[in-house]
Amino acid sequence: MQYPSKRSLGGLEDRMKIATFTYNRHFQSYLKDSFVKDFFQSPVVNSTLQVVSSSGQQCPLSLAADINRVLVEEVPCSVLNMEFFDRLYSAGVVRQSGSIVKCLDEVCSDFLISDELRKVLLDEESDNYAIFNEVDREEFLFRVLKHLVLGGPVNQYEDEIQPYLDTTKQLYKDLLTVVKDPNTQAISIASTALKVQAKVDEHLVFPGQLEHEQSFCYLTVDNFKRHVKAWYHIWC
Repeated sequence: MQYPSKRSLGGLEDRMKIATFTYNRHFQSYLKDSFVKDFFQSPVVNSTLQVVSSSGQQCPLSLAADINRVLVEEVPCSVLNMEFFDRLYSAGVVRQSGSIVKCLDEVCSDFLISDELRKVLLDEESDNYAIFNEVDREEFLFRVLKHLVLGGPVNQYEDEIQPYLDTTKQLYKDLLTVVKDPNTQAISIASTALKVQAKVDEHLVFPGQLEHEQSFCYLTVDNFKRHVKAWYHIWC
């Protein structure tokens, strides 16, 4: 998959992966834990998904351990257009020209904050934090932008908002299926998004062995095509 700017991936590109799998069982959201557990126990999945070994090398998940526990969170994905982020302009986080407003450097949740955009994403004491409420912050679209902006361990930050928005839009479209009602012409998102972790007993093994904001895995499930897309990144 091609994205508008390598820098807009925020340094995620080295350890960010997207993989598509097929399945033959109808997905039902109330059985999501069982579905995800079966997903991780599939030999195809285990040989495709990558983890990082203690030596820092990437290797198949199948070499890590036998997964017997999963943590599954259903993620709302109801936002249909990028106007969701227009409030960044009206709040003065981003100038009308598209440049991101800078601020004095500070550290929050182990991330260096050097502009107002990262403040909105991370700093609950920020004057503009409330422009996105807790419901907004749960949305898959918000999470995609947040992951891109926070980036990887070696991150070249963008000075302009547009590359982040373009890459967020492209990822969102790549990961989700949209359908149109033939009668009303209304558009809706048909996929179900899940944030997942896999464990062996009490030990986290995927996506990373340590909890981190930027070690994440989302599964998007398309019941029409019987596809599961896994988007994941490992921070280390």
